[in-house]
Amino acid sequence: MATTTTKSPKSGAPGKGANKVEGGNQVALPSSYKPRLLNKYRDEVVPALMKKFGYKSIMQSPRLVKICMNQGVKGATSDKKVVDDAVNEMTLVSGQKAIATMSKKDISNFKLRKNMPIGCRVTLRNVKMYEFLDRFISVSLPRVRDFKGISEKSFDGRGNYTLGITEQIIYPEIDIDKIARISGMDITFVTTAKTNEEAYELLKEMGMPFTGMDKTGK
Repeated sequence: MATTTTKSPKSGAPGKGANKVEGGNQVALPSSYKPRLLNKYRDEVVPALMKKFGYKSIMQSPRLVKICMNQGVKGATSDKKVVDDAVNEMTLVSGQKAIATMSKKDISNFKLRKNMPIGCRVTLRNVKMYEFLDRFISVSLPRVRDFKGISEKSFDGRGNYTLGITEQIIYPEIDIDKIARISGMDITFVTTAKTNEEAYELLKEMGMPFTGMDKTGK
């Protein structure tokens, strides 16, 4: 199915130039559109963080900058079609065109040559970032088999959090009858938080279900 894209400006209000995926096509959203999670961040998350950490200004509150999705494709050296399939799947999941990642050097033992496609990646910001996170928390994570929460130990000490997804079929955009193989991906949430504690509180208030939280979400 063909995918049409609408170019968005590099700067400006979060709602400008945003696209929403409907049936595999990207539909331009009105400039006044604001994601539900962005409104929650401004109305609920920021006051909660200011109260907990004693910030004097809302500008001190940590915020989500971008979401990076990355996938290495097994068997990409022998079959280039698997990379194309991974790019198409990541595009459907993220709502933004993914790109193939290329190898940086030759490795004869793996039959790998420089500039061969070996995976795919995409970086989400602004509206698409909040829309993906909303779907990820509300729809995708509950579909994980035997889900008991995500680990609290994957912070890097600089305000970023990375988690691994083992099966792409947790995303409702993926049709399980049309995929050729089960694959996973890494998702990194980049924030402006300076410590692990601030990043943890930010993501927790945004709705991320960490294992240390009780049934009330606290």
